[in-house]
Amino acid sequence: MQEYVLYNDAVINRENAAIDMEDRGYLFGDGIYEVMFVYNGRPFAVQEHFTRFQNSARKLEMNQPFTNGQFAELTNELIEKNNIINGIVYIQMTRGKGPRNHLYERDAEAIVTGFAREMNPPKEAQVKGIRALLTEDIRWLRCDIKSLNLLGNTMAKRKAADYSCAEALMHRDGICTEGSSSNLFIVKNNVLQTHPANHYILNGITRQFVLDIVKELKLNVREEAFTIEELAGADEVFITSTTMEITPVVSIEGDIASEYKIGKVTRLLQEKLKEKIGALCHMK
Repeated sequence: MQEYVLYNDAVINRENAAIDMEDRGYLFGDGIYEVMFVYNGRPFAVQEHFTRFQNSARKLEMNQPFTNGQFAELTNELIEKNNIINGIVYIQMTRGKGPRNHLYERDAEAIVTGFAREMNPPKEAQVKGIRALLTEDIRWLRCDIKSLNLLGNTMAKRKAADYSCAEALMHRDGICTEGSSSNLFIVKNNVLQTHPANHYILNGITRQFVLDIVKELKLNVREEAFTIEELAGADEVFITSTTMEITPVVSIEGDIASEYKIGKVTRLLQEKLKEKIGALCHMK
């Protein structure tokens, strides 16, 4: 099948797409991105994703060529032309091209690219849970920006895979932050806890939906940092992300060694998130 990709304001044949060698995204990782899940041919939480996208651009002083509505239209065209029923859409924007120089220009013309892929949610992991590795958080201190600079994340993910773990959970000086590609929640005595949305973590869209669900259900939640010791003593542990939705953690190794049961709070939130996705994406 012919694959279509996004290049600036057009969805074109992938064979006709090219990136300049002096694009700042290629040279410096000077760019931002978003990943949206597609259910039943519809992107989930598209406005929330592009609001975060625009916020990341603003924090990096990048020009914003499209409104949220225009981004949404291009996303839908990308989904339709690639015939995606369930999958992901990846949208990336770099500061643009120019002679290699650490000093960026604020009036540079941004370059937008994107692609779509078929993918299904990891049902087995959501039912059975995953193993995770706890390791040091070595990333830069602006994790609130969804930038292309992901070496710390990818190194942690690789280390976790080397220990046969599906995710790396990270900590800074004994304070747990998040996963390499997910947000982290614990449950203790039916009280949920997750790191506050500051510069140490990315405020995940699924994280935001989970917190909204928690408030609707009138469950107790604390957006406060917690320690390695509190993680080890939790009753339930789960991660959230666009591609993993809500996935339980059943064991952690590395800087701690702990095992967990998949509890009623995690199961309830999984059920309610599925209902919200179904309602917003018109799924039966």
